[in-house]
Order: sequence, then structure tokens, then C-alpha cells
Amino acid sequence: MKILVTGAAGFIGFHLSRALIAQGHEVVGLDNLNDYYDVNLKKARLAILGESPLFKHVNISLEHDQPMSELFRAERFTHVVNLAAQAGVRYSIENPKSYIDSNVVGFLNILEGCRHNGVEHLVYASSSSVYGMNTRMPLSPHEGVDHPMSLYAATKKANEMMAHSYSSLYALPTTGLRFFTVYGPWGRPDMALFLFTKNILEDKPINVFNYGKMRRDFTYIDDIVEGVVRVVKKTAAPNPDWDGDKPDPCSSTVPFRVYNIGNNQVVELSRYIEVIEEVVGKKAIYNYLPMQPGDVPATEADVSDLVRDVDFKPNTTIEVGIRNFIDWYRDYYGK
Repeated sequence: MKILVTGAAGFIGFHLSRALIAQGHEVVGLDNLNDYYDVNLKKARLAILGESPLFKHVNISLEHDQPMSELFRAERFTHVVNLAAQAGVRYSIENPKSYIDSNVVGFLNILEGCRHNGVEHLVYASSSSVYGMNTRMPLSPHEGVDHPMSLYAATKKANEMMAHSYSSLYALPTTGLRFFTVYGPWGRPDMALFLFTKNILEDKPINVFNYGKMRRDFTYIDDIVEGVVRVVKKTAAPNPDWDGDKPDPCSSTVPFRVYNIGNNQVVELSRYIEVIEEVVGKKAIYNYLPMQPGDVPATEADVSDLVRDVDFKPNTTIEVGIRNFIDWYRDYYGK
């Protein structure tokens, strides 16, 4: 395969690109190296990817129409994995326009590139945040997701609807993946595990929202990557049993699919922090805070469709995943 991975200098994009290269696929990694967080971390990831002759980095912003069109025409990708996005629920409250530019306008350019250049399968990152006000656990892709609680979540829901329209109009196979709280080595500095580890090591307080009562389906990066790779190779197909009288939101009469990728094991935030303390060998200084706007108290993924269709179920425990992250963190930052 010749695969475009957008957001290749990002956390998930880096790990996915490395896995695809290891399997012998040619990867073009698009990333505009924006300064949402430390650009040096992104450059360090790219340096590792650049050691392989199968990898090429292009510095383009998704929302720029002409460079995106030219890239698709020149490279003739067989597959596309769109991971580039303006990330973060909380940042979307402060800077909403950047989310429309990258996550909506940018995604339209991805769809157009795929449509006009014979791409065999588009896989794109959605998010568990699309479930919004849904409270029935585990969260199922067969339930409607019409009550997002942040603009970030709304843009991800919009991506799913945009993808369906292109699958319908142009028979473009599209698969959306709703990631659940991804963590692991090379993670983003604005993510909880990174912030908690950094502050505990530096004897600084950690902000613990919802007074530690948050419950999350923490999913280790290697499990996410394995799921994505398997889905890329299983081109979305119509569901022959789809019924317009009882419309299933995650499939269709056209080549469109949506899956959850989560660990399917819910962990309370307080336990997550305990494991960090155990691995670091230091107790945290807690700063308990109420729930933040746009956040939800709990997530839990129903991954039965993923298991059925690609024979994979994430299973890395937080004890293993957190230790791997902290080993990387101490090595990378020399702490």
C-alpha cells in the first residue's frame, strides 16, 4: 500500500506510521508542525520516521485546498488515514475557529482528494467525545450521537456525516474510528498522563477534575495502532441487512462504517493516578477541581463490532501501559 497518514508527527500518527513502515508499506506523512504543543517533540518523532526510506514528510495544512489537491494528484495514494486535527476538548472552548478550519474544511479536502484520485479506502479518526450526553454504558456505535458537549466533538460527528455523504455519492469506502482516551509513550504534553507524570516528578500539584471520580476507558497506543492497521486493510463495505426503518448509525447501504476502539475496561481516575504514583515512586499533591465544561464523567467502549469484523480486542492493562510511558518519559527528558 501507499498510504497518506495525516498528522504523522502527532502522537497516534507517529506510532501508526512506524507500524506501517515496519510492514513494508510506503508512507507519506503530512504534518504542518503547528505549535499547539512543543514542536520539538513532533520533530523528534519525525526524525525517527525519517530513518526509513519508506517514509516522506510533507509540510501542508489540511485546510489549504490547492496544495492538498496537488499532493493527491502527485502521489496517487492507495489508502488514506486522516489523523490530523485540532485536538483537545478544552482548547475548543478557547479557540473554536481553528477546529472548523482543520477538522471540517480540512476533512473536506481529504474527501475531495480521495474522491478524485481513486483512493481505495479512507480511514479517519473520530472520537469517543461524540457520545456527549449519552450515558448508557458501554457506549455503542449503534446508538445515536446527537448531543455533543464540545465543538471538538461536534466536528468529529460532522466528519462521520461528511464521510457518509461521500460514501453515498461517490461509493468511496470510509471508516471512522472513535478512539477512547489514548495514552502511551510519545504522548501529547497536554494529556493527563503526561501532565500527572511531569508534575509528580517535579513535586508540583496535579489538577484532578471531578474530584477524581472520572471514569475512563484508557486505551494503550499499541492497541490503537493494531486496530487501525487491521481496519485499513478491511475496506468498508455496505451492510446488506441495513434497514431504513431502523437506521443503524454505524453502517449503511453504502460502503461506510464506524467502530469504537477502546480497552473495554473502565478505570477510575483515582486508580489511574495511583498506578502513576506506584511506578514513579512518589505521591502526588492533589488539587481537586469540579468537572470542566465540555467534559463527561464516564466513557466505556463497546468494541464487539471491532472484534467481529477485524478479530481484535484491545487488552493492554494500565499497569503495563503507564509503566511503558513513564520509562519513555524518564529516558526522553532525562528525569
